[in-house]
Amino acid sequence: MMPGAVNIHGTAIVIGTTGLLFVGPSGSGKSTMAHACLAAADRQGLLARLVADDQVFLSSRNGRIIAGQPKTIAGLLEVRGSGIVSVASVPHALLHFAVRPVGAGEMERLPVEGETEDLGHGLSLPLLKISRHHPDPLAVLGRFLPLLGRMQAKSR
Repeated sequence: MMPGAVNIHGTAIVIGTTGLLFVGPSGSGKSTMAHACLAAADRQGLLARLVADDQVFLSSRNGRIIAGQPKTIAGLLEVRGSGIVSVASVPHALLHFAVRPVGAGEMERLPVEGETEDLGHGLSLPLLKISRHHPDPLAVLGRFLPLLGRMQAKSR
């Protein structure tokens, strides 16, 4: 664990230069949505990596939030109902946004402008809610998050 880090329940990934933290209660679809984004990015030839699934170490440096992985679960992602899979990972990444998978009944038609996710310990990130049933969550993220426009292609 990084010095001063707090352990939260979530899934962190990085796509190109954009760090995403999937948040929500157990069973809400965090890992599933993160896996869908990683797979879609891979199909598009984009650089995408898992930071951590289920447990994410968060720390703050110079006003920015850094996600880190517990070594015991590095590179492992749960695919609910199917098991644990190995995926490409990085030990830590700068986070830019929180993503909350939600059911249709949990969403308002238009989100609250400037909504943030309170991560505790004085940490928060801008929040984007996406239907947990959306067939392509990466497409939604690409429309709303301008940093995703700077995604890097994988070197072949």
